[in-house]
Amino acid sequence: MAEQRVERRLTAVFASDVVGYSRLMGADEEGTLARLNTHRREFLEPKIAEHRGRIVKRTGDGILIEFASAIDATRCAVEIQRGMRERNGPVPPDRRIELRIGIHVGDIIIEEGDIFGDGVNIAARLEGIAEPAGVCISDDAYRQVRGKIDAVFEDGGEQKLKNIDHPVRVYRLRIDGTEPARAPPTLPDKPSIAVLPFQNMSGDPDQEYFCDGMVEDIITGLSRVKSLFVIARNSSFIYKGRAVDVKQVARDLGVRYVLEGSVRKGGNRVRITGQLIEAETGRHVWAERYDRPLDDVFSLQDEMTLNVVGAIQPNLRQAEIERVKRERPENLGAYDLLLRSLPDVYAAMPAEAGNALQLLDRALALEPDYALAHGYVSWCHEIRFVRAGQKSENRDAAVRHAHAAIAYGPDDAEALALAAFTLANIAHDMPAARRAFEQALTISPSCFLALAFGAVAFGWKADAERAIEWGERGLRISPFDRLLYLPAHGIALGNFLLGRSDKAVEAAQRAIQSKPEFSISHVLLAAALAQAGQLEMAKAAATRALELQPGFSTHRLCAALAAPASLATPLSEALRAAGLPE
Repeated sequence: MAEQRVERRLTAVFASDVVGYSRLMGADEEGTLARLNTHRREFLEPKIAEHRGRIVKRTGDGILIEFASAIDATRCAVEIQRGMRERNGPVPPDRRIELRIGIHVGDIIIEEGDIFGDGVNIAARLEGIAEPAGVCISDDAYRQVRGKIDAVFEDGGEQKLKNIDHPVRVYRLRIDGTEPARAPPTLPDKPSIAVLPFQNMSGDPDQEYFCDGMVEDIITGLSRVKSLFVIARNSSFIYKGRAVDVKQVARDLGVRYVLEGSVRKGGNRVRITGQLIEAETGRHVWAERYDRPLDDVFSLQDEMTLNVVGAIQPNLRQAEIERVKRERPENLGAYDLLLRSLPDVYAAMPAEAGNALQLLDRALALEPDYALAHGYVSWCHEIRFVRAGQKSENRDAAVRHAHAAIAYGPDDAEALALAAFTLANIAHDMPAARRAFEQALTISPSCFLALAFGAVAFGWKADAERAIEWGERGLRISPFDRLLYLPAHGIALGNFLLGRSDKAVEAAQRAIQSKPEFSISHVLLAAALAQAGQLEMAKAAATRALELQPGFSTHRLCAALAAPASLATPLSEALRAAGLPE
């Protein structure tokens, strides 16, 4: 008798269930079932059909679906979670129907319309580790959808799934690049403003750096006024090149006022237009156009900033308005060179720091007392010292330029912040670093660099409470900053020191999302996970850290940053458990 042939096929398996279903049913059995059935009938089943999914079976609160394409399955998951977020908007949190979804591409067995095999089991296990309102996909599915889905994927490392023989690499979906269901920030008590990137009207793409630099200096000037809450440049610049709704920008960033404008540079003249909008009403509080010789550009920026401040709060004391004015380098060439160096500086990697130093050294040759240039040179040498062999020449140069930044820039908050970071990390002179950080925040309470670098410095010196406080203040001022990993590091270190491993894990994961290629973020995640007893996940984070920095050593890191025993000892123990070399 011929052996019966088993039907198999390769498919995308989609598994989903309701978060906290037993709790919901216990609180309101009939209401929960009615709400779930309404979601299924009005939204979920039509959406599944739209993406050509076949519902295999329902299991109470769960559903198993197969798709011919991983792209169809993942797009369906993204749209379902977006739609459920909107549908849950007006519903109290304790009554919301929230889904978690797992997707895997694998070989399955088909029998009488049902599907079986590891392909199904892995999808179900992925659904089990997904966050509420989140999606987890396997590495096999990720390879199919990478670059083709309107969402951000966070590498969750290899996971040991229950009853699955081999570890599975997991990717977590961050829809629209954001954390799910994060509440918008509340308005501060004092007047708050975001300055959007100005439009470059020069017709020359090479002038983008000049246009962006103009806006950055306006932000810096506004930040010097204690009576204002100013969103940092890197968060407002996420809107660069995009058509924006001013009201939505204000809601996203938690501000009352938005400044937008344009810059046209031609020959030896520059024209700037600006308008200040009260977001809630759409009312134009202030609008102006400036046409000046290029050699008057810094006075022009000061004048514009003063007018914005006066428009927001006319009764500001004149003394505070005067804080907006600051000395600037007289040589535009030095200013240009510094602006051109910033992309490489912010990369925070040794090779890029070397490229930036070439430009910054030229700027200092033109303007030897340029405090901010000294500050960035100091940071570049600090990057090269910590991450490129701990060479004494980098340490000495970093400290020398830090002292120069303080000497030449006693009123420049960013220069002081950069100098303070080096004094803490390289010179190990925490009293001098603390003075410089505090002076920076006295000058500019909205200085993100001071808060971010301060959080890191206090974290590595085991000042847990201050690291967390400064880190959280930095995240509030600039929630989309490209340097977000810095305050997140401080928060992770502080919570690790206090034994709050869950919060340390969360902060380390946020740092990784901000800068996935930065090895220290993965080191901090490994330590926090080991502290929490999640050793398999800690080992996966440690493996990723070594892939990014093969020569990593816990002892060298702690020694380079002079971490006290109160941090170095528990950190070494946690990282040893995670498998990182001492």
